Amino acid sequence: MNQDVANNYHARMRRVLDHIDAHLDEDLSVEVLAAVAAFSRHHFQRQFSGLYGIGVAAYVQLARMKRASYRLAFRDQDGVLGIALDSGYEGPEAFSRAFRRLFDQSPSSFRRAPRWEPWHAAQSPLVQARRQTMTFTDDDVRIVDFPDTPVAVMRHEGDPALLGDTIRRFIAWRRAAGLPPRVSATFNVFHDDPDDTPAEQYRLDLCAATARVASNPDGVTSGVIPGGPCAVLRQIGSSDDLRAASRFLYGEWLPRSGRELRDAPFFAQRVSFFPDVPEHEAVTDLFLPLSPRT
Repeated sequence: MNQDVANNYHARMRRVLDHIDAHLDEDLSVEVLAAVAAFSRHHFQRQFSGLYGIGVAAYVQLARMKRASYRLAFRDQDGVLGIALDSGYEGPEAFSRAFRRLFDQSPSSFRRAPRWEPWHAAQSPLVQARRQTMTFTDDDVRIVDFPDTPVAVMRHEGDPALLGDTIRRFIAWRRAAGLPPRVSATFNVFHDDPDDTPAEQYRLDLCAATARVASNPDGVTSGVIPGGPCAVLRQIGSSDDLRAASRFLYGEWLPRSGRELRDAPFFAQRVSFFPDVPEHEAVTDLFLPLSPRT
């Protein structure tokens, strides 16, 4: 019974995080969020910070600023004024001051050339809080027969903290090639574990499904994600941190499954993206290649 009570408590608090993600443009006062959780206003702030290690007001600001930074870095069609207003500020000056305090860079400078180290440091409390909501069971895993999939590949080599720069180049190439995510599925192929690989040796492929890649100066090449049986685990929510999902697949599901691994890399399909959808609605499917049953 105690576990049921704890699960209910955590579910009510997760409901708050989902509400924040879904209503970043709206009133996210303590009163509103306490009502979402059905907790007393007098205690809710301490409950939130006690569970997630960050104050609720700071969490809301980080969530809004994360969306703003994604739009600045990856959605160059979005104007700074609109981003500022959507972030809850009356104008670009107040937004710029708050953005600089958090990320040590002005919004316009971040748009031109993001400095990812201070960005990751500022976002760390948000990542840590959301990590607590990522739990999985064996019932979440399904087995599929993944087909050979031709892809365009842009490889990121080096510090995983700088992956955002490679993503920016890949987005620009996809736009020029007429292969946006709505017409070409998006994959990431993980060649290395970021926790067990020297930063300068880390490799990850950004991929867009396509059978033809024209000659280009951007380093995009043709490749194939090899087909075969795969265990698939869907992560719904932030895709910044896939550690909990990958550790569950490798460390828990695989030993219990009786299956063997195929000599092919671990990969993911980005089914829907933040900030195009609210972060709690983002969908990432992780594929663990398996040997065929004999």
